[in-house]
Amino acid sequence: MIQRRAFLLASVALVAMPGSLFAKPRVKGTAQTIRLSGARAPVEVIEDELGVPHVRAASLHDAFFGQGYLVARDRLFQIDMEHRRDMGRMAEAFGPRFVAADKAARLFLYRGDVEAELAALPPDVLECARGYVAGVNARIAELAADPAQLPLEYGILGISPLRWEMADLVRNRGIGMGDADDEVRRAQLQARGLLDADQLMVPLRPAWSFTVPDGLDCSAVSDADLGVLDPANRPMDFDPVQEASLDPEQRWTDRFALGSNAWTISPSRSATGRPILANDPHLGIGRSSPRHMCHLSAPGLDVIGAGAPGLPGIMQGHTDRFAFGRTNFHIDQTDLFVLRTKEGDPGRYWHKGKWKAFETFEDEILVKGAPSERVTLRYAAGRPIVSQDAARHRAVAFATVSMLPGANQRFAIIAINLSKDWASLRQAFKLHVSPTNLHYADIDGNTGWQTIGFTPRRPKHDGLFPAPGDGAFDWTGILPVEDMPHVYNPREGWFASANQMNLPTGYPYRERIISFSWSDPFRYDRVAEVLRSQPKHRIEDSIALQHDVQSLPARALLKLLPANPSAAAAPAAALLRRWDCGIEADSAAALLYEMVMPALSTAFYDRIVPASARDLIASVNLSEMLRLLALPDKRLGDNPAATRDALVDGALAAGWTKAVELGGPDPARWRWGDLHGVTIAHPLASNPAIAAAFPRIEGGRSGGDGTTPMARGFNPKRGFNVSHGASYLFVADVGAWDNSRFLLLPGQSADPRSPRYRDFYPYWLAGAMQPLWYSKAAVDRHAVGRLVLEPASS
Repeated sequence: MIQRRAFLLASVALVAMPGSLFAKPRVKGTAQTIRLSGARAPVEVIEDELGVPHVRAASLHDAFFGQGYLVARDRLFQIDMEHRRDMGRMAEAFGPRFVAADKAARLFLYRGDVEAELAALPPDVLECARGYVAGVNARIAELAADPAQLPLEYGILGISPLRWEMADLVRNRGIGMGDADDEVRRAQLQARGLLDADQLMVPLRPAWSFTVPDGLDCSAVSDADLGVLDPANRPMDFDPVQEASLDPEQRWTDRFALGSNAWTISPSRSATGRPILANDPHLGIGRSSPRHMCHLSAPGLDVIGAGAPGLPGIMQGHTDRFAFGRTNFHIDQTDLFVLRTKEGDPGRYWHKGKWKAFETFEDEILVKGAPSERVTLRYAAGRPIVSQDAARHRAVAFATVSMLPGANQRFAIIAINLSKDWASLRQAFKLHVSPTNLHYADIDGNTGWQTIGFTPRRPKHDGLFPAPGDGAFDWTGILPVEDMPHVYNPREGWFASANQMNLPTGYPYRERIISFSWSDPFRYDRVAEVLRSQPKHRIEDSIALQHDVQSLPARALLKLLPANPSAAAAPAAALLRRWDCGIEADSAAALLYEMVMPALSTAFYDRIVPASARDLIASVNLSEMLRLLALPDKRLGDNPAATRDALVDGALAAGWTKAVELGGPDPARWRWGDLHGVTIAHPLASNPAIAAAFPRIEGGRSGGDGTTPMARGFNPKRGFNVSHGASYLFVADVGAWDNSRFLLLPGQSADPRSPRYRDFYPYWLAGAMQPLWYSKAAVDRHAVGRLVLEPASS
């Protein structure tokens, strides 16, 4: 049974609230015309009752112009800060404390031929991108002429938004560590003779044996090799949860917390006789919404759904021909290469039998309130040099697919939106760099799953350790899309992805190394359990499954409860035995469970991780822990079953004590949702003026956790509030598009002066999916506002 009682009850309560936000917004009948530079012909924007803008344009350029303008209207500060950060231009607005971050960001700007990169793109894709950039700049110009309309942050901080340039879409490749820290950790464990302990933290999937690359001195590898990849070396002190301030366990937990669910149902398994596609991307919750809704229509284009603010196009939604969704696939897209530099000449490194000079670029960082700073950026064959120790004749190059020629991810979504069918989509996938499970379902009844993303070919190593940078281990290209895992019209009639290890049986993973690190399979296993039980799946079933809070780790824990618990553990064992394993907001047992599991993880960690490895092994993988507790072995001592029972007993007692501390002495009053709140605050809320101008959106209670299909994850070190999950949810009735449903937390706009600032917060808490109107008739019937963007010259 799908557990959805909590969100249905919440829906009833919210509808009954006085002044409920479920009432229609008071913006009916508005009409406006704006003259802007950049549009080539009038662009009509119809806003529906739910705040979704429907852009109707005469050309692809102008459709994307409309999207760029609307994103900048609703989310300018959000996209401006991300743009500044990625382009390394924070110090010019905020002063010297951002110089280190700016230098690191500029190291990851593409230094190849930008014009050649643009010329290699499909002309229609390039035209759309030009329109989007023009739309963003049109809004910025409009605000320059009327500063009273500026988002409130600009007046408080005393800054102005940056104009966008087309070249920046190519140059901006983004800094990210990938799995570089994993490589360094494994080398350090190998040097200590403790490599087996790594499996406790990151079990290799599929099973694999470690092989240290020939010539790598593991004892020489240290955290210093990470250089600017380590967030601690490039602090950004704007964020209330600063990555640079987090310990390794928190950074690891946050990285694997981000994922998604998606499933696709073929007509043979659908109650409608049409495909159904569902998707709920799990990203950060608590700050700016990572998605923005839009409908783009023009000759050759008719796409609706959610896009990432600042990225042209729709990431998850549907066209008139097909629906598409995505989850994170796992690809090892990075490697550390240890270079030997020349004694007496640290500007040269040994590669393929000769000394080569680093490529260098001189750059200038403008600094508010201080002199500008000149920086020298170094590369080896286009790979950024992230650290260098001249005294040790050592430098470390970071190979990442994002820095390769052609790695223009910012254009890939456009190409997907312009595709007409499975065949044209697979051509578009060749532009797609980031690792993704792409789900597809079309109006002809076809369904497909394709893994996409640049996968480096490693002829001599597996990417699990740093490798010598002498050229012997260099990449030899990218795996073709056709060689990546995929299915088309599978006979099972459904497929799903939830970031689990999903390499198909028989896939030649030894010859085509993709990844060995994957998320735990709990969400996928629960989704699969439900879908297998439904011979005729309905739209309502998808909505319920997206809000399902059944916990498979909780089931595993209940199997481990000792038959004769101690007096201190007995109350906890009794309460959990009566529980159905649903992480409901109003469940006392769910609150207790969420206290017991951290206590069990800590006790298990202390028992099984060698003391000499604890500075490197930050935590124990949940799936691995539950597996070892279910089948205890000699690592738990001479009597492993008894040790296991003692660990569980102790965790039950500790969890009960913690539950009493947080929930009070009466278990009948415990409610998981009382701790597991949903609060949205401005990223800069530590600034009192920002906090006053942007009221927190709060008061909501949630069920679920990071392992349930309704992913509502949290990090116990930072409290129990929801920190990640699906702020956007989408279910498509393929072909009967107006039956599709969506949610967006907390709303379209990041401006508290807008009625769209928090209008979806109660819908989201209640799981009350809303109609995603698509047909012209439906949109016109539900229209509440009309905006016309006129070319300034007309």
